[in-house]
Amino acid sequence: MMNMFRLAGDMSHVVSILILVLRLRVSKSAVGISLKTQELFLLVFITRYLDLFTTFYSLYNSVMKIAYISSTAMIIYMIRFKEPFRSKYDKTQDSFLHWKFAVASCAA
Repeated sequence: MMNMFRLAGDMSHVVSILILVLRLRVSKSAVGISLKTQELFLLVFITRYLDLFTTFYSLYNSVMKIAYISSTAMIIYMIRFKEPFRSKYDKTQDSFLHWKFAVASCAA
């Protein structure tokens, strides 16, 4: 049986991703969105969901894991390579120290 808290958490995550993609498409700008944070999310999802290739829990579980990884990768692709997002993304405004957080968490 599906845990209602997990379902609520997954659906709120899906809605937040949809809102972010919709915001990117409507505004045609990546201003205010941290590419570094999205890259860190992708790193977390990939390492957290490594069991996707070794253990099958349920179709729902597998689909959600693939959706999280692919949607985050799509957002990164849009900001990093696709116009007009690429030209409107300002690296100087994105001051999040994502590599320090990634290295610090691996050291712990």
